[in-house]
Amino acid sequence: MPTGVHLRDARQQLFDAAERVLLRDGPNGLTSRAVTDEAGCAKGVLHRHFTDFDAFLAELVLDRAAQLETQAQALQDSAGTGTVADNLTGALTTLFGPVPVAIIPLITFRDELRARLRQARPGGGIAILAEMTTAVSAYLTDERASGRIAADADIDSLTLSLVGGGHLLFADRTSDPPTTSTVGKLVTTVLADVVQRRPR
Repeated sequence: MPTGVHLRDARQQLFDAAERVLLRDGPNGLTSRAVTDEAGCAKGVLHRHFTDFDAFLAELVLDRAAQLETQAQALQDSAGTGTVADNLTGALTTLFGPVPVAIIPLITFRDELRARLRQARPGGGIAILAEMTTAVSAYLTDERASGRIAADADIDSLTLSLVGGGHLLFADRTSDPPTTSTVGKLVTTVLADVVQRRPR
């Protein structure tokens, strides 16, 4: 392995390499050696930029969670347009893309990583799911305020049902992702009561 390869924007190249390893080999295959091999650099490059591998993983997760903010904003901007069910179906399909779905088990099974994420930001232990939960909750709150869902709708319970159910649908990496109609069925079922009742 070359030791003199210079990486321009080394952090981002290491993050991108880690993402490729994660998607190809899963959380168990994500090691510092696998990342630096994938990036085509010496192992020491990673340790020049991060104190240890868990610090690298924490920064990777936070970087990928931040990328969800654009998709979260698109969901919030859709409030009041189209149908609530269609907006949420599209958002869940996008938010639970291959990278977030691959990162969630990585967080789940690494205690030290979760601890570092909690130190980095409040409620950050499961950063990807937290980002999704915030996005869905904000959207539902806007739709409730505009009267498109019932005024007494329990936003927290709806959000947990949608994000938790969405995660279960997308979590199996060995099969194809669920179809739009499958995701739509989940969303429609969760929302059935609050979109059919008239707000008080």
